[in-house]
Amino acid sequence: MFRFFENLVNPFAPFDGQTPPKSLWAYLKTQYVPFRKIMIWMTVIGLFVALMETGLIFYSGRVIDLMGQSDTINFWNRNGLELAIAALLVLFLRPVVIAFSHLFLEQTLAGNMQEQVRFRAHKHLLGQSMEFFQNDFAGRLSNRVMQLGPAVEDGTYMFFEAIWYALTYVLGAMLILGSVHPLLAVPLLLWLLIYIGYVRYIARRVATASEKLSGARSLVTGRIVDAYANIESVKLFANGDAEERYALSTMRRLRLRFQRFLRLMTEMSLGLNLINGLLITGMMGPSLWLWSNGTISVGEVAAASALTLRLNGMSGWIMWVTIQLFERTGTAREALTSISVAHAVVDIPDAKPLKITAASITFDDISHHYGRDTGGLDHISLTIPAGQKIGLVGRSGAGKSSLVNLLLRFRDAENGVISIDGQNIANVTQDSLRGAIGMVTQDSSLLHRSVRANILYGRPTASEGDMIAAAQRAEAADFIADLYDPQGRQGYNAQVGDRGVKLSGGQRQRISIARVILKDAPILVLDEATSALDSEVEGTIQATLFGLMRGKTVIAIAHRLSTIAQMDRIVVLDQGRVVQDGTHADLLKTGGIYADLWARQSGGFLGDAPKASKA
Repeated sequence: MFRFFENLVNPFAPFDGQTPPKSLWAYLKTQYVPFRKIMIWMTVIGLFVALMETGLIFYSGRVIDLMGQSDTINFWNRNGLELAIAALLVLFLRPVVIAFSHLFLEQTLAGNMQEQVRFRAHKHLLGQSMEFFQNDFAGRLSNRVMQLGPAVEDGTYMFFEAIWYALTYVLGAMLILGSVHPLLAVPLLLWLLIYIGYVRYIARRVATASEKLSGARSLVTGRIVDAYANIESVKLFANGDAEERYALSTMRRLRLRFQRFLRLMTEMSLGLNLINGLLITGMMGPSLWLWSNGTISVGEVAAASALTLRLNGMSGWIMWVTIQLFERTGTAREALTSISVAHAVVDIPDAKPLKITAASITFDDISHHYGRDTGGLDHISLTIPAGQKIGLVGRSGAGKSSLVNLLLRFRDAENGVISIDGQNIANVTQDSLRGAIGMVTQDSSLLHRSVRANILYGRPTASEGDMIAAAQRAEAADFIADLYDPQGRQGYNAQVGDRGVKLSGGQRQRISIARVILKDAPILVLDEATSALDSEVEGTIQATLFGLMRGKTVIAIAHRLSTIAQMDRIVVLDQGRVVQDGTHADLLKTGGIYADLWARQSGGFLGDAPKASKA
């Protein structure tokens, strides 16, 4: 039975994938679509439960009146059948109805909505551009994804489990008391109006305070995660005290936000007790007056008293739930500032997969200034025939990485067209584009998974033999065999730690190279691929990389010019433009920036040259 209700909704079902709305209510409506039929059932059952509970209190008053109208023997003879039916309803119907209410609330709603919200938010964020992640804390983004799920689920659960229940309970009580005597419904109606107004007044302030509190909490999380993720730099520069102060300033702000939130809680408690005092006196006074006039019975006074005391206790719970509901609302709104951001780089409608026939690349009048008037790339036109291996050379900031990022569509070029085999990369799917490009970067961060999982990331369907062969070609098999982690896993099963921190820079780089070897893409991009390796290993890896380049179109970026001197062609960038293009030998003969850089190298690395030397 539990499994039936748990599987009424699939939280991981495919969805349209559109950008989530910025408005909270519009966003909630998109999340509620799979739950619409369930919510109708929850509304009806919740109404029935509340009316049943108020009816139970009213019937207890009737029992008191029946007791007063008969002696002990006649009481059972006259009312035995009625009481037996009432007992059966309480024993069997009531638990069944309440059980169905909780099955829908907990197994169907709570068990699925939280994960649906998180899954959809995570999927949307995975589609964001590199720039999006570069402009925010990874810790803050993950915190918002994790908080959004409970905020939406808790808020919805609270509405049905508390707000809807309480509303129908009060309306049921008003109908019952009004049927006893219209005067008894008046103070309850007045109390309800005052109560709703006060809750609204407090809740709005709580929503604002909660949004600020959630933002402060996310900022603390972001700064703490940032310190932990870069703990090596913190230790190397002995900046523990600075990191402590950096986090402390946000923690103080968080404390201030929390204190202001708690002030509202205290204010709420004081106001609620005053309002409930009006309810108790406003209900009991008229009830006793009507009884003294013989208008209502003792049982009806008892029922009115029981309903009043029940509402008195319930009001505090409902207000607290309402405050939590608005707190969740503030949390959700704060999370949506990141979740509802549209993708900067998107596939066009009906984008087709990239079809590689020869792997030629063309940059046609490409300009990209990152939204500024200057800087970046400026009118670059460059053709790389299929199978050609080119080296990109230039000082820092010349535009080498920008060109590669545009090729990978990490960003879209502001002007111009990039084509592969005659296909505009803006018109093909991003996944197929990046699937055709293998890249080894200078920053060889790994996933916090096993060595096997990291290598297979290049081609998840590869066999164990292919994976091991790739590790051997990358000169990684020997050190992998000696790896182990604190959980006792060894070799390819050993975990590499967050971003691969348990491995040396050279080990991480070799696993990254093994991953690209296994991917075996027709286009290869090397961005300082051997920068983290020692000279002995670098010589071996370079031989492997040259073997890997065979039959591929290659773009290699390196500050160590000796590593790209064997390329078919060398393209020199300066201030975002192509200033030289030719073979290593030709560029040395013609002079200019490349020859100057070659002459100025120290130990084979690219050095800075004065501006006067630019060609």
